[in-house]
Amino acid sequence: MAHLEEMPLFPLQAVLFPYSSLQLHVFEERYREMVRHCVEYELPFGIVLIRSGAEVGDTPDPYLVGTAVRVQSVHTYEDGRMDLRVRGERRFRVRKIDDSRSYLVGHVEPVVEMDVEDNPRTSALVMRAREVFKMLIEGSFAHSDVNVQVFFPPDPTALSVVIASFLQIDDPSKQRLLETTDTADRLAELI
Repeated sequence: MAHLEEMPLFPLQAVLFPYSSLQLHVFEERYREMVRHCVEYELPFGIVLIRSGAEVGDTPDPYLVGTAVRVQSVHTYEDGRMDLRVRGERRFRVRKIDDSRSYLVGHVEPVVEMDVEDNPRTSALVMRAREVFKMLIEGSFAHSDVNVQVFFPPDPTALSVVIASFLQIDDPSKQRLLETTDTADRLAELI
């Protein structure tokens, strides 16, 4: 087995995609310890969707594909609670879970996206995804006095995960999109 990266895991009732930001309120001591460790050593931690169990209390059973995040800002209260802003960087797959610490640690490898084929199908999917998403965003602001301009990342893979992060869909559907390694398939499902 190839070299696996050791990454602290933060199981949540949420799916986070690369390029997306998330606000977290950390109050359990085990996760405060994890955040302090990651901030001190400038390490990422992984956000994984909970398959079964709860965010608070016992250790939940997470899905095995998640997103590595970096702490962008942290505010610590006098009682030790923290407010964090994190940003998703990259996807990973957990190959082994170590539960010997107060928080879970995954031994992870990168999720490798298939090469995007430059063909008429992919070009059509990219164009259609941009059109549909732009209509969705503009429609959301149709009854306001806001002038909306929608800009898209030029990379089809980045486009697909950015769109996925904005859609109001259930977590299992988001998880399936996160786990998909074919950009064209992800775009087709988003459309």
